[in-house]
Amino acid sequence: MALVAVQPSNTNENDKGGQGEDFGKSSPVGLVLLIVFFIAVFFLVKSMNKHLKRVPASFDEPAETPAKPADASAEPEKKD
Repeated sequence: MALVAVQPSNTNENDKGGQGEDFGKSSPVGLVLLIVFFIAVFFLVKSMNKHLKRVPASFDEPAETPAKPADASAEPEKKD
């Protein structure tokens, strides 16, 4: 013997499936919040660009230049 449960179908013509009178309308608070987020993103991008300009082109250590041989005729540098 098999028992099958069936839900009754909802044939109410007045039910719009959650799309009532206020469907699709946003509040002014949502607009203000969205504008605040856009302003925050603007300043974050501006700050990130400023920090990225300070990053060196390469993180490799500079190659050492060979030491110049001291000339006997050269005068030593004066330190002040």
